[in-house]
Amino acid sequence: MLERTDNTSLAHAYMQGAAVTRFGRHEGRGALDLMAEAAEAALEHAGLARQRGAIDGVLCGYATTFPHLMLASLLSEKLGLDPHYAHGMQMGGATGAGMVMLARELVRAGTCRRVLVVAGENRLTGQAVDASIQTLAQVGEADVEVPNGASVPAYYALLASAYMHATGTRREDLAQLAVLMRRNAGGHPLAQLREPISVQSVLDSKPIATPLHLLDCCPISDGAVALVVGADEGPVRITGAGQAHRHQHLSAMRDVMDTGAARAAGRALAQAGVANADIDYLAIYDSFTITLAMLLEELGFAPRGGAAGRVRRGDFDAAGPLPLNTHGGLLSFGHSGVAGGLAHVAEAWTQLAGLAGSRQVAPRRRALVHADGGVLSAHVSLVLQAEDQA
Repeated sequence: MLERTDNTSLAHAYMQGAAVTRFGRHEGRGALDLMAEAAEAALEHAGLARQRGAIDGVLCGYATTFPHLMLASLLSEKLGLDPHYAHGMQMGGATGAGMVMLARELVRAGTCRRVLVVAGENRLTGQAVDASIQTLAQVGEADVEVPNGASVPAYYALLASAYMHATGTRREDLAQLAVLMRRNAGGHPLAQLREPISVQSVLDSKPIATPLHLLDCCPISDGAVALVVGADEGPVRITGAGQAHRHQHLSAMRDVMDTGAARAAGRALAQAGVANADIDYLAIYDSFTITLAMLLEELGFAPRGGAAGRVRRGDFDAAGPLPLNTHGGLLSFGHSGVAGGLAHVAEAWTQLAGLAGSRQVAPRRRALVHADGGVLSAHVSLVLQAEDQA
């Protein structure tokens, strides 16, 4: 067991390694198999693969295809780890960022020295579409929303209708975000959807829940992501984290202009001692195009109704002043449950660490990661800082 030896060494928490499997179709591979693949690669990346006792904490996201009651303990057993802290977490799409936030606190408190954060699922090949729709729909209110047959796309479609009416956002505006995410995914060899799309192809795609069409929605994927967070100095430090929880159900949402995103980000930024102007990379949850538009605007990185305008100007391009989801986000890299959101964190780490290869953007100093779970219900924000540029 690793023991805390001095207060100074545990004052900060660093991201020391990250790994992402290919997202898409993995026939015959279960959630635990995918998690193990990502975990072993992350440990190798962090230089810890053959160091006995190097990992003393394990955090594991839930998997709808494998709802084991002790998933963190089970994964630890599979990997041959002997942690003195193991914990599973369920926060919907915010789970990945929530686990990183918890890992940081475990390290800063001295409870753990190195924490493995893992998520993965075979949602594409291991779960029937109808079962997936029914499972995810349970985020709805049990007495009114769920019995009336609402699905997650339907919840977001209702949200989109209200927000578009209030801000003047058009379907063409939302389509701009889908095109950008697909363009980014085209440069990532592990992304699920890489074929270019146009605004018109988004508009012409199959209607799912008005006003959302197929290409406004993220795909279902198999895949996994793992990170190592620890006290030892690494290329990226986690300098701030914050949460906000204003509602669970869409019918209880008080204000589409204040879902909780800005509150979570404000707490993370204040903790890091920085402001929006100090952020030069964005990793923002994008389960639907409306999710990304609303979050960019509530977080203050675009005016209300103005996210598409910034996309058209190239502000969020990989070569622009504020690169956004350079791996392609949930909309094109893929959405494998908790791993989908955790991939945003992994990509931010990869870019800040300067390890993105041909996809590398110009040197970045600070990233804001923001994830949401439910229907913009649970919000988690993280501020990451490149140490060699601090």
